[in-house]
Amino acid sequence: QVQLVASGGGLVQAGGSLRLSCVASGRTFSSDLMGWFRQAPGKEREFVAAIRWSGGSTYYADSVKGRFTISRDNAKNTVYLQMNSLKPEDTAVYYCAVRPDSIVVVRTPHGYDYWGQGTQVTVSS
Repeated sequence: QVQLVASGGGLVQAGGSLRLSCVASGRTFSSDLMGWFRQAPGKEREFVAAIRWSGGSTYYADSVKGRFTISRDNAKNTVYLQMNSLKPEDTAVYYCAVRPDSIVVVRTPHGYDYWGQGTQVTVSS
């Protein structure tokens, strides 16, 4: 049974930083694509970043490129999202997700099979 446990959200002022963590368990993730998505109130869930578990190639939404960094720790089965220079528009619930055995990069939530519970990020102006 795949489990994803996200943590690290909180309240921060604009310009500040947060690091989200997602601990994954229940399968071998070596061929998988790990993603972070976010959903603000009244909006659709949107792609933030993704990383290939094997090789570590990374992909970002244009809105976060240069500010956010996705990384993983194979030994800890954990994916991180370092968020710097946060803006009020980054306020959302952030979710980690897994797309199993993925060759292509998918930037839509429908392409991911497993989801964490979400962690709230609030950026005040």
